[in-house]
Amino acid sequence: MKNTDRLLIAFYAACAAVALYATWSHNLAFFAQPDNGGLAGFVRQSYANHAASSIANDILMVCLAAFAFMIAEARRLGIRHVWLYILLSQGIAVSVMFPLFLIARQRRLARAAG
Repeated sequence: MKNTDRLLIAFYAACAAVALYATWSHNLAFFAQPDNGGLAGFVRQSYANHAASSIANDILMVCLAAFAFMIAEARRLGIRHVWLYILLSQGIAVSVMFPLFLIARQRRLARAAG
């Protein structure tokens, strides 16, 4: 594996770790609030105003593009269990799972390069 592969993998891992903290610190704080409305309340508050709606819709569209890319690349490179990355994106965060998929992709590309 080349140094550029290692650097990319380290960068993707750092992105995933920061994203996990950045998303779940707020998710846990939200769900710890009394009368938060649960998952429906979370979605409802994601559309609380025009700014939040813009960000929510932006993330939704990026997710759709990322999922299409993940499926296409998984098929092309033979990366197994791509469905798991997509499923966990819904429960954890796409900002965590997409970099983890990119790690699997980079490792597969490095292995194929020799």
